[in-house]
Amino acid sequence: MGHQTRIMWIENKSAGTGLAGSVRVGRVTFSKSGRTLRYRDLELQSLNGMGFKANYFDTESGEKYWVSGCRKDGRDALYNTDVEVDADVQEEYWRDIREMPDRVGTLTFRAKGKY
Repeated sequence: MGHQTRIMWIENKSAGTGLAGSVRVGRVTFSKSGRTLRYRDLELQSLNGMGFKANYFDTESGEKYWVSGCRKDGRDALYNTDVEVDADVQEEYWRDIREMPDRVGTLTFRAKGKY
């Protein structure tokens, strides 16, 4: 069996956009310890609770990210932001996580923030 994967909310907090960063919903792969995540060409390492509105950092660039499981209600963002859903996970995201099968095929949406 390979490493565990999961569809996650991946928000870049270092993109110079203040508190609302650029967001992708995509599949991450966990290391054996769970402290390192792989997403595409990024290797994200846990900040061990030391980050401000971020919980991982890119081991290459040092950019900070907020990575979390996707919520059924879609209220993953702190602030309103545009979200891109990776094509390879969009069907599972809309059907299984959000339980909105009519949205299958939607690759971008505006997330309503908590604030």
